[in-house]
Amino acid sequence: MPIATVNPATGRTERTFEPHDDAEVEARLARAAAAAADYRLTSFEERARLAVTAADLLEGELPVLARILTTEMGKTFAAAKGEVAKCATAFRYYAEHAQAMLAEEAVALDNGTGAVRYEPMGPVLAVMPWNFPLWQVVRFAAPALMAGNVGLLKHASNVPQTALALEDLLLRAGFPPGAFQVLLVPSAAVAGIVADDRVRAVTLTGSEAAGRSVAEAAGRALKKSVLELGGSDPFIVLPSADLARAAAVAVEARVQNNGQSCIAAKRFVVHRDCYDEVVGAMVKAMEALAVGDPMDPATEVGPLATAAGRDEVAAQVEDARSQGAEVLCGGSPLTRDGWYYRPTVLAGVRPGMRVHEEEVFGPVATVYRAEDTADAIRIANDTGFGLGASVWTGDPGEEAAVVGALRAGMVFVNAMVASMPALPFGGVKRSGYGRELAVHGIREFCDVKAVRRV
Repeated sequence: MPIATVNPATGRTERTFEPHDDAEVEARLARAAAAAADYRLTSFEERARLAVTAADLLEGELPVLARILTTEMGKTFAAAKGEVAKCATAFRYYAEHAQAMLAEEAVALDNGTGAVRYEPMGPVLAVMPWNFPLWQVVRFAAPALMAGNVGLLKHASNVPQTALALEDLLLRAGFPPGAFQVLLVPSAAVAGIVADDRVRAVTLTGSEAAGRSVAEAAGRALKKSVLELGGSDPFIVLPSADLARAAAVAVEARVQNNGQSCIAAKRFVVHRDCYDEVVGAMVKAMEALAVGDPMDPATEVGPLATAAGRDEVAAQVEDARSQGAEVLCGGSPLTRDGWYYRPTVLAGVRPGMRVHEEEVFGPVATVYRAEDTADAIRIANDTGFGLGASVWTGDPGEEAAVVGALRAGMVFVNAMVASMPALPFGGVKRSGYGRELAVHGIREFCDVKAVRRV
């Protein structure tokens, strides 16, 4: 896949980039290793100063950066501005909390005293996707840099300008040369970079196939890896919930980021006693969504990021239709320039259909009628994924039972699943392992050192 900016709203190639050759990759790895040796010795106060400066720059250049995001992957300009602002929040969060998160911990011993230290690992490779091209990098970079590590970014090939803009911004913020560098390389080069002795760990957000490949390379090299993979998140609505609010948020949760989010609600599991009311409201709201130019303030759903992605969604829906699923609304691409797909609701989905077995990365909701709460839990857990889940209920006892029974890394009650600096982010089952964000995320890329003093 060429390294290029192809505008999803028009299908036109706007800019191409030459991949880094072997000599340039070697130079950047050497620079990272040299920077790591010095940067690990900096104080938390100095790192925090740099992080706050990065946050200031993100906020000061917000419209410019947001336009790059919209141009490269098609998210609405409003969503892009929110993403840039969220990145600034993450840098400020870790600037404030990292020192306490990584403070030496005292351990009581029968003889002498003990302690646990959290120390930087060195260069960490991040292999990142295009759907949140700035946020998913920053949620790795902010804690990694505050822990004293340095970063190497292999970004998705369709968002090179976003990657290079962040590299430039962090350099202008005062981070030393080599502390954060972009590697413009194809996916085939990742295994060799992981194997390099100067790279101490790797983190990936992406598909199952990419996760297996990176995990295999990390395993061969005996290196730490963190994987955040796909999701097919359930959105459970029970009769005790605020049904109007649940239906409205259901639509927002499905079409956020044009439907291209691993934590977007994808399977809507609705109790039979409120199924008609909730699903009817969802269909009406999905049909009313404004689909169009992502730079237009009135647009609510923009294009999918790539032609291949649009075609994959279309194929998944056609597979369901051919096996008897009912298309309640949408169900086809738009006939216009760019890679648009109509907001869609499918009913009558059952095991064996691709939309049931796979993650659908587009504005397509599948709805399921649950006979009771136990059946809703069964349907929600009937997936190989386990990233996030949302449950809507007004009954505290019901809430406790459902939250405890769901197999997911994150459960949000009466809210859509979201990522935020203060909560650990990650999944179970085929959705990956390890955590980003919060204290758990910053410690993922620290060497844990036990100390005993007699």
